[in-house]
Amino acid sequence: MYMLIAIAVTVLVIALAWRGIGAGAANDETARQPQARSTRASRPRTRAVAPDDDPEFLREIDRKLRGEDKSS
Repeated sequence: MYMLIAIAVTVLVIALAWRGIGAGAANDETARQPQARSTRASRPRTRAVAPDDDPEFLREIDRKLRGEDKSS
C-alpha cells in the first residue's frame, strides 16, 4: 500500500516539475525571439518527389499492371 502511494506521489511531483520547467521556458525572453538566419546566400529549395507522388512513375506501374508494357 505504501509503495502505491509513493509511486503516485512521485508521478505527481514529476508532472508538476515538468509543467513548471515548461512554463518557465515559455516565459523566457529568448524563447520568444526567432533564430537569426544564416548570412550565406540561400539557394532555391527544390522539393523532392517520392516515387508514389511522381505521375510518370504511377503511369508506368499502371501500364505494367495492365500488361500494356512491352519492355518486360
